[in-house]
Amino acid sequence: MNIEVTRGPGLRTHLPYETMKAVVVEEYGAPLKIKEVPKPVAGLGEVIVKTIAAGLCHTDIHAAHGDWPVKPKLPLIPGHEGIGIVESLGQGVTNLQVGDRVAVPWLGYACGECEYCNTGWETLCEKQLNTGYFMDGSYAEYVRAYARMVVKVPDGVDSFEAAPLTCAGVTTYKAVKMSGARPSDLVAVFGVGGLGHLALQYARIAGASVAAVDLYGDKLELARELGADYTINAGWKDPIGEIKKLGGADTAIVLAVSPQACEQAYKSLRRGGTLVLVGSPADNFMQLPIFETVLNGIKIVGSIVGTRTDLAEVFELHAAGKTKVIYEKRKIETVNEDYAAVEMGLVKARLVYEF
Repeated sequence: MNIEVTRGPGLRTHLPYETMKAVVVEEYGAPLKIKEVPKPVAGLGEVIVKTIAAGLCHTDIHAAHGDWPVKPKLPLIPGHEGIGIVESLGQGVTNLQVGDRVAVPWLGYACGECEYCNTGWETLCEKQLNTGYFMDGSYAEYVRAYARMVVKVPDGVDSFEAAPLTCAGVTTYKAVKMSGARPSDLVAVFGVGGLGHLALQYARIAGASVAAVDLYGDKLELARELGADYTINAGWKDPIGEIKKLGGADTAIVLAVSPQACEQAYKSLRRGGTLVLVGSPADNFMQLPIFETVLNGIKIVGSIVGTRTDLAEVFELHAAGKTKVIYEKRKIETVNEDYAAVEMGLVKARLVYEF
């Protein structure tokens, strides 16, 4: 295929370029399109990764709908759970080699120079760019990434399991870290899906007991299979009362995209408990009682994904056989149906696209 390029007044030439198949968001809320688009070329400090697997995260759906106050770029190739092989290196890349298998995560760029980057909080960098949001992502045959932001995938980790770990895994691993969960603690996990089924495993690795809360029986059955000590169907029973019967939660981690779930999680805490907010509902606000928060010494924490070091630790735990990833393979041709299924709660855990 050729592209027409203008070089100076009235002078045109045709340069060949390669194309690739990709999922493209052209308009917020409109069906996604599968198109042939130009294959990216590696610039300074960048690599081109040939995609093997790309996970579907609920954030991809929010991006496609333009749900959040800060809108993603358009047109956009979604996806931030990409696993693939480094195909080419841009100028100045020394930390990777062609043939390396890497993860392309949500944190697509951080400046590396600010206070946040230099104190282990690169996920708070004010100059950050996010893959599949401000940068084109991994719902494509090839993805361009900053070489210093990708993470090598250990040989013992399957690519289709590594994909969900690249966001769902590192996000919930970080949330459990932020919660301060310890042995003898009770951790309540609100929302047992792509993220929640991993969160409860990390809480158990930390030594805590786990109460899993969801609206769907099949997801609660999955939670039991993965080691949850208690399961609560919030459609049938009041999760606040049920968790209070257990003495109250030391930590409640909210992965459900519902303000109501956030409020229930808050009310399930014992005195001195910690509420960790992870899920990001389109309806952006919850009611928070100030008096009870102060009186009961409640801590409220926002936790967003994790650093490259956190992701490397997630891969290490999985390679050691300490976590299990539940997923189903899909082809990108079904992306619109898959988005609808996730929104309706019909997906057990995670969907991963195969390239």
